[in-house]
Amino acid sequence: MALSQDRTEELDAFLVELNRAAADAILPLFRGDHGVVHKGGRWAFDPVTEADKGAERAIRERVAERYPTHGFIGEEYGEDRPDAEFVWVLDPVDGTRAFIAGLPLWCTLIGLRHEGRPVLGSIGQPYLGELFIGHAGGARLMSRGRSRPLKVRPCPNLTDAIIATTDPEMCFSGAELGAWSQVRAAAKLARLGCDAYAYAMVAAGTLDLVLEAGLAAWDIEAAIPVLEGAGGLVTDWRGEDLGGRPAARDAKWRGQVAIAGDRACLEEALVALRRAAA
Repeated sequence: MALSQDRTEELDAFLVELNRAAADAILPLFRGDHGVVHKGGRWAFDPVTEADKGAERAIRERVAERYPTHGFIGEEYGEDRPDAEFVWVLDPVDGTRAFIAGLPLWCTLIGLRHEGRPVLGSIGQPYLGELFIGHAGGARLMSRGRSRPLKVRPCPNLTDAIIATTDPEMCFSGAELGAWSQVRAAAKLARLGCDAYAYAMVAAGTLDLVLEAGLAAWDIEAAIPVLEGAGGLVTDWRGEDLGGRPAARDAKWRGQVAIAGDRACLEEALVALRRAAA
């Protein structure tokens, strides 16, 4: 059942509060003593900082106080009631490598599932004073006391597109890397290393296409309502919509995601992507 307008507005306002709480935990550590350690993930260096852990704790504490029946799926502290009616999906610092390098391209991702479907989400960059929020009623950017609607831009041809991915050597393997290379060769311009900030730029109408692989639920679900609210698309590499069925709940999902502002541009990219789709 869809959320009522009143409930959506209530949760939207609470989402703004959660971003403030996360920012309070993160910003004092940015470009400072952030306590980075290697958490022993699948990469040679998989960093986590006190900012990651402190921000997720702050978010969980505030949700538990306000909505004690809600569940969580978080990068740092795992799952708690993941099948609840409402579940918060959290990546407190998406782009930890950028964070420890002092680059303001990391983001706080906070998403909300209702009955298994992403319905509300935010991409926050508090150092730049930007908060991108989206739901079924639309998407907006809150920045420096002002708010403006977000809308993707038209870009029907891949040859005119500005595209992005985080790190092709880290994210893609085998056929995936070949597919990325083919799409990149066709595009006008490619940017690397932006993590989830690139998703926000598609919603803002400055980027046209983002390709990723190896994502977890917390890496993408918060962005889905923002992109869809701005008129964009979030699919897997077969072109299947991710908004109505969180792909991360599928054991076969390899985290292959395509984010686009224009369906025609996406369809051109999918010619290559489908050959490498899991």
